[in-house]
Amino acid sequence: MKKFTYYLLYGFVYALSLLPFCVLFLLSDVVFLLVFYVARYRRKIVWKNLTTSFPQKSEQELRQVERRFYRWFCDSIFETFKLLSMSDKKLLRHLEFRNAEQMEQVFDEGRDIAAMMGHYCNWEWLSAVGLAFKRHPDAVMGLIYHALRNDQADWLSLAIRSAHGGTCVNKRYMLRQLMQYKSEGRRSLFGYISDQTPKWENIHLWLDFLGHDTPVFTGGERIMHKMDDGVFYLEMSRPRRGYYVCTFRLLSWHAAQEEENAITRRFFQMLEADINREPAYYLWTHNRWKRTHEEYDKRKQSQQS
Repeated sequence: MKKFTYYLLYGFVYALSLLPFCVLFLLSDVVFLLVFYVARYRRKIVWKNLTTSFPQKSEQELRQVERRFYRWFCDSIFETFKLLSMSDKKLLRHLEFRNAEQMEQVFDEGRDIAAMMGHYCNWEWLSAVGLAFKRHPDAVMGLIYHALRNDQADWLSLAIRSAHGGTCVNKRYMLRQLMQYKSEGRRSLFGYISDQTPKWENIHLWLDFLGHDTPVFTGGERIMHKMDDGVFYLEMSRPRRGYYVCTFRLLSWHAAQEEENAITRRFFQMLEADINREPAYYLWTHNRWKRTHEEYDKRKQSQQS
């Protein structure tokens, strides 16, 4: 029954993906009205995140950011669906990669690449990052993912993310998989979505991010140290509707030579700069600051007593 439901869902989304962008964006405009005005989807969380992240902005400015965010949020859903049927050639007309040559130099040295990104612009399109490379077309390109609770949604997500050559690896098996590729002599580039909220037991570092005391993941950086990856930040911008630019920014040429947490700190500084430049394209619907340092300290003290 689950498989049957999945095939129905896949067929529906695939059919949507065949529509031209102009039609998809008309649908997105309708969905925006329903999400923003009728369902009021997570508007309290979005408003709390915006007001606490940008206390210097006026209410009028924040309301403009809020509306622009929801418009982009709805667009991003249909843009992501489009990955299912869009050809590589057409995708590259809508997604421009810059500075890929520097990344290929890491491959030339026989090492692997870690790409760090946040929930900014349409990060799902970055599953096609392998299209940016000319001299290493056989390298494994993919991303680390956390399985969704709903099987059908999880299978659809994997289908979308692998539609343009991306390899999806469950985060539980990431290091093992990287070591296997290395033993086989295969180069790899994997993307780490690095601004998620860790569980209480996985908190090892707090950073100032958008004016909040923020718990952050450090497990990805530990893998990068172990593999001595070249590490890049995937900077995204959206010059106009349906078009993105991804620029690879160097974070570390040799991760093994970095001090503890140095790469993670640089990543959050660069992500924050992008958000401050154009805040509407960040995922404000996520309750990112639900864990407080005060509660963390209380939990830690109770475990020690």
